[in-house]
Amino acid sequence: MNEDIERLLHREGLELASIQKRAMAFFIDEMLLSFLLIIALWSSFAEAKNVEEMINLTNVYILEYMAMKIFYQAFFVMQYGATIGKIMMKIRVLEIRTGDNPNVISALNRAIFRIISEMLFYLGFLWGMFDPARQTWHDKTARTLVVNA
Repeated sequence: MNEDIERLLHREGLELASIQKRAMAFFIDEMLLSFLLIIALWSSFAEAKNVEEMINLTNVYILEYMAMKIFYQAFFVMQYGATIGKIMMKIRVLEIRTGDNPNVISALNRAIFRIISEMLFYLGFLWGMFDPARQTWHDKTARTLVVNA
């Protein structure tokens, strides 16, 4: 583990968030955002005659959905240090350098690289399972850490 991370954890008396808590927060956030997409497109989904039409409809709005995910992740992490899922799981995101909530650049970087990781078969998330500091690719690029709140 990196010296800066060890120093931050020791100085602030923090503990890394477990993979299980992070996975559950991810699940909560994904369900929330999927639900919001369905509400936003309800009239179109109601007209779909089968599952294939629903999948095609979802594919049509994939860029809007990714933009919504980026905005959601960046806003909540910058403003509160956590998304709704992370708040429910009592974990938060810190900037390693300052120990505070990520600034707008770090939060946006983290949100964008999170999407990239998802598009690459979640390899960045898998990376976090084997990293000593449990940092995913989006944590590494944004220089952030996820800890228990």
